[in-house]
Formats: sequence, C-alpha cells, structure tokens
Amino acid sequence: MSDAPERDGPPAGDVHLLVVDDDERIRDLLGRYLRREGFLVTPARDAAQARRLLGGLDFDLIVLDVMMPGEDGIALTRTLRETRQTPILLLTARSGTDDRIEGLEAGADDYLAKPFEPKELLLRINAILRRVPAPPPASALPKMLTLGDVRYDVARGEMWARGEQIRLTATESHLMRIFSATPNEVVSRARLIEDLGRGGADGDGAQDRAVDVQITRLRRKLEADPKQPRYLQTVRGAGYMLAPDRGPVRGTT
Repeated sequence: MSDAPERDGPPAGDVHLLVVDDDERIRDLLGRYLRREGFLVTPARDAAQARRLLGGLDFDLIVLDVMMPGEDGIALTRTLRETRQTPILLLTARSGTDDRIEGLEAGADDYLAKPFEPKELLLRINAILRRVPAPPPASALPKMLTLGDVRYDVARGEMWARGEQIRLTATESHLMRIFSATPNEVVSRARLIEDLGRGGADGDGAQDRAVDVQITRLRRKLEADPKQPRYLQTVRGAGYMLAPDRGPVRGTT
C-alpha cells in the first residue's frame, strides 16, 4: 500500500512470515494484506500444522493467534521458546494487561489486541524485525562481556554459559545490545520503552510492566539468583544497568 510506513529493517521480500490462526477468514485476510506489503507468507490453521511447517522451514517471524482450539498460542509460544528464538507476535481478543503480561512471560516479543488496524500490525512486525540483531561483519573480532559463568559476545549478539549457547528472543537480544553498548551505565526505562518500539502502546502503565517482564526473563538467563540480580541491576528511580565482571574485551574465541 502506498501509505504504508517506511521500513528501515530488512527488505520485506526477504522476510518469511508464518501466520497461525484457526479462523480461515482472518488467516486469508492477513495473508493477502501482508503479501501486498511484500512479505512471503505461509499460513497455518492450528498449532499442529505450525509445528509441521517449522520442522521443515525457517521463518523470520511468527504471527500467532492466542485463542485456538487444542494447543493455544500461549502454550505453543512457551514450547517454541525451549528450542527457538524466532520472533513471535501474539494476536488475541483478550486485551487486558494481565493477558498481555502472560503472553510476554511465555516468550512473545509483542502482543496485539483484536480488533486492530492492518497498518498497526505492519508497524508491530517491522518494529520486531528491526530489533533482530543483524549478522556481524565477517571481519569483526569478538568482544566479550563476562557475567559470572555467562559470556556475551557483543559483536555476534550471542550468549554462552559453560560451553552451551543460551537462546535469546529478539527482544532479549535487543536489550543486550542496548546494555552492552554502555556497560556500567544506567539505561532509563523510558529509553527502553522507546527503543523496544513500545512507545505507541497503551499509556496505562502497561508499557513499564512489559519492559519489567522482559528484564525479568533476561535475568533468568543471566543470573545465578534472578531475585537478587548481580549483573542486570535495578537502579531505583533511574532504570537498569548491566554490570559485567569485565569487558568488553577482545578475544580470540
């Protein structure tokens, strides 16, 4: 569409979306609209079909309805997060703050309440895609942050602990890029809301809570005791701060 917002992420034609909704009419409408915007779209009618498609294809983002018969979108999100970091945008008729928080806690990157304008869906998709870390240049040297047993490769956007890679969602990856750019410096909640693309969400405190949920999830992957964080600290009245043991330093691994 000619009035679509400008996109400063990857070209739409390079982006493959999986659209999962049990309502055939909505599935078809979303598919047609997103294809007109230049995306490659594959539809799925339920969680079972989505799993089969994910077993054989790679997707850049999943648009997932919450209220489906059988395995719902929240349950599918939780399961996918055990093995995948593909960005997930949840769609649901339940628009309460608690419902939104439940979706984010399950591992979703964003949450859009029905009914919605197609342009808002497009904006949310593009905002998520912009948060996905770009592949580092082949010549980039690793720069590591040390956080106890955890090592974070700043250039690659990868997190490791005891020789195993820790899977990060797109939002978690974006948070780590923000914090690792200025270690030992406070990042305000207002900046996180803006950088995470939630500035246009409801202004009733849900934005702050959504950021807090993402911080809590990231702490579970960073901290030995997430309830008493050592590395991702809360600075009262100011925001959050990443306090590594050392780094960034250049390494050879």
